[in-house]
Amino acid sequence: MKISVKMRLCLFMIITGVTFGFANKAESKTKESIVVEQKIADVPIPDVSKAIDAKETTARQKAQGDSVKKAETNTEKAIPANAPFLFWSQLVLLLVIIYFGIKYGGIALGMLGGLGVTLLVFLYGVEPGKPPIEVMLIILAVVTTSSSLEATGALNLIVSYAEKLLRKNPNKIVFLAPLTSFTLTMLVGTGHAVYPLLPVIYDVSIKNKIRPERPMAMAAICSQLGITASPISAAAAALVGIFAAANLHVSLIDILKITIPSCLAGLLLAALWSLKRGKDLENDPDFQEKIKDEEQRKYIFGDLEKQTNKFEKKSKTALALFLLGILGIVIIAIFPEAILPLDKEGNPLKMSIVLQFVMLAVGAIILFATKISAKSISDTKVFNAGMVAAIMIFGIAWMSDTVIENNKPYILSLISETVTAHPWTFALAMFCASAFLKSQAATLLVIMPLGISLGIPTPVLIACIPASYAYFFFCFYPSDLAAINFDRSGTTKAGSWILNHSFMIPGMIAVWTAVIVGFGLVKLL
Repeated sequence: MKISVKMRLCLFMIITGVTFGFANKAESKTKESIVVEQKIADVPIPDVSKAIDAKETTARQKAQGDSVKKAETNTEKAIPANAPFLFWSQLVLLLVIIYFGIKYGGIALGMLGGLGVTLLVFLYGVEPGKPPIEVMLIILAVVTTSSSLEATGALNLIVSYAEKLLRKNPNKIVFLAPLTSFTLTMLVGTGHAVYPLLPVIYDVSIKNKIRPERPMAMAAICSQLGITASPISAAAAALVGIFAAANLHVSLIDILKITIPSCLAGLLLAALWSLKRGKDLENDPDFQEKIKDEEQRKYIFGDLEKQTNKFEKKSKTALALFLLGILGIVIIAIFPEAILPLDKEGNPLKMSIVLQFVMLAVGAIILFATKISAKSISDTKVFNAGMVAAIMIFGIAWMSDTVIENNKPYILSLISETVTAHPWTFALAMFCASAFLKSQAATLLVIMPLGISLGIPTPVLIACIPASYAYFFFCFYPSDLAAINFDRSGTTKAGSWILNHSFMIPGMIAVWTAVIVGFGLVKLL
């Protein structure tokens, strides 16, 4: 008898609901023992201040306070007897949700994340975690302003500049293609801006008899690698918000001065490896067999659709204003005390808040200066992709936070010793999570707070940031698929064995080189 996937999911939920009743009994016993511990901790110490001098009284009061704090700490860290069942069953539920989210794609991951939170609340009786509201607001602000670039034609203007650079230096395309895609992502805060650049990269490489796989796989990878190096990306926003919530004084500049050079180092080493990857086209029997067919030959070597190189004045105006806005954010991040007003506690406003209103302001100025319609902004591809990303993060990050927060003592007991002894394993954990979550911002929102709870030093956490990009591991991400589809020669492949695709080795080289260089930089800077 064949059981459908949907039926399996229903069975999982039913089994979880039945076993939950037994889990509650063990949990209630643990809670009773915790209450007893609390009562013991709350027993007052007899007042002997009259029998000793003032110094001894102070010392005793301090000792009493310390003992109470210790009792409270032990209470907070108490692990229920059914903790393994609770954690592993919730983790399985999370993985099921991620699987179906990836299968359906787009905003499905966000909606199913909301379903997951609902199941956790009503089946397990847990308190929902915190939804990533601040990060979502930053995404909305940045995406809205970035969309104005597309609406005014400024995004195509940037691509035209990149195209001129590539066509003037065709022999260096294996290095220049990833550098241009990386820079493009840094400027606009999203890797989806690479799509109009991919056909250009293919055309330049195939016309110069360079294996297209070499620059195209690198361009797709580096369009995502540049996300944590962008001051206006959702990932950067997530990091600023996470460190601020943990009261760790880490500025946007502290992050970028590590991520930019480390990711560039990864880019260069991966490009160097890509120079000789695969067979040259004249020595590739599969390629030579293809071009024997005249129709295939025309298709492979055919010209691109000619696009106009004439851009209206509004495109250049919008690009100039956008770049000034990014420069303004960087300057504010460097000199917050001198520029920003102080909050009630006497500290400068958080950069996570500043990023929101400054980017919206830049978008408004572009709107007034170029006189484009507001509807044209919301109709862009960048806007659509950004809204999808926001909903994805909303649901799946909320569910992940719920699972982690309600199982934190048990999780910490499992991994604290290993991560403390070998901090690099935290980067490995982040890499594994990213392979499934397929979003650097979502990965950082899920994993980074766990690292802070483990007491991992802040410099180590920053060095691990590039490991939040691992969704090239399974090449189903839109930028990877776009590179495969735009390569008409067929050299950029998805792989017949799932993992033997064109993005695996250069992706691994780029990410882990960036992590290693990051560890070196945090010691030097």
